[in-house]
Amino acid sequence: MASTVTELTGRAAIDPGIDDVIANSAQNRQNEPPRDQTMIINMGPQHPSTHGVLRLVIEVDGETIVGLAPDIGYLHTGIEKTCEAKFYQQVVPLTDRIDYLCPMTNNLAYCLAVEKLLGLEIPERAQYLRVLFNELTRIQSHLVWLGTHAMDIGALTVFLYCFREREQLLRIFEAVSGQRMMTSYVRVGGLSLEPPRDLYATIRTFLKEFPAHIDEYEGLLQTNPIWMNRLKGVGYLSPEDAIALGVTGPPLRASGVDFDVRRDMPYSGYEKFQFNVPTSTIGDVWARYIVRMQEFRESVKICLQALDGLPEGRITADAPKIILPNREEMKTQMESLIHHFKIVTEGFGVPAGEVCSSVEAPHGMMNYYVVSDGTAKPYRVHMRNPGFATLQALETMCKGRLLADVVAVIGSIDIVLGEIDR
Repeated sequence: MASTVTELTGRAAIDPGIDDVIANSAQNRQNEPPRDQTMIINMGPQHPSTHGVLRLVIEVDGETIVGLAPDIGYLHTGIEKTCEAKFYQQVVPLTDRIDYLCPMTNNLAYCLAVEKLLGLEIPERAQYLRVLFNELTRIQSHLVWLGTHAMDIGALTVFLYCFREREQLLRIFEAVSGQRMMTSYVRVGGLSLEPPRDLYATIRTFLKEFPAHIDEYEGLLQTNPIWMNRLKGVGYLSPEDAIALGVTGPPLRASGVDFDVRRDMPYSGYEKFQFNVPTSTIGDVWARYIVRMQEFRESVKICLQALDGLPEGRITADAPKIILPNREEMKTQMESLIHHFKIVTEGFGVPAGEVCSSVEAPHGMMNYYVVSDGTAKPYRVHMRNPGFATLQALETMCKGRLLADVVAVIGSIDIVLGEIDR
């Protein structure tokens, strides 16, 4: 751990940010009995258990946490500003890099917003495929969460098992998009490519075998007294605090708030699928673990429904001046060649207006706010990613707990610094 320790009073400042943390902490503790001494510990930004370059400024009394403040910005890329200089279709690869564990979900959230502005009607086949690959993405993201969370607590075997299954999913993503992680598969108006015919059998085989692997993970963890003692009763978050702090996704549902965008604000045809929304009223690290484990099984159910009910038809909307034409058509039809040239070099105009689209990402509710001024480039693109809001609940979950519990709590909220910093 990269750390710096100092006394609360009578000390030289480490940096201006810590002075603010100490002042705020002291103000919040005016009605508490005085302490002889507290210490400031600097955890990160280069720490393996912060899941990215996250710095935590922690005030402790002995080993008990009395104040905590996240310090972010080490991964800031300026993606939102970069979007303003790109054509609408060129923004899609940027969304891959917001949360690199769920690129297709970011693709979808952005494309849904642009499609609202354009008034495009997406074919049913494309909607089903979007649902299928978004749920596979959810499974892949949860596998990384479970593997790294278990490794943080000391269960190294689970990490290896989770990445074994994740490798199968990455190969599926590569087969359908040409890329293992930064897929850019969902495009404005539909999808980039029709999946290979033999890929459906590969996906079905994975879905058939995966529930047994979930049982395997649970068998390794849920009978392990060390795992249970490190999770149960740690990092409590009340439903009132979760709502007030803007927490969404599994951490919100683990606190007893039954909300899921897929069910309550359906998009891309999710209203046609039957699935349960796992919840818990316990509100601790253990509850967040249980909710995500149940989400594994629900995503498998949704994927099987998508495969069984996959309709025939197009995978792109009928909009030749917006969607790149088929490459075979370009070889024989001059009009298709012209459309391709115009879209690539000049983009396509989007009616002036502003929209917001919402999707249920693996980490929580993801919103994309897009403003158009009528040109081929967006006037404004803003991403409201779930990790940014969830991170501010970290102090509430850690306050009063031991310093050793911070790692367990961070793992339970499943943050990705790429989406927090942007």
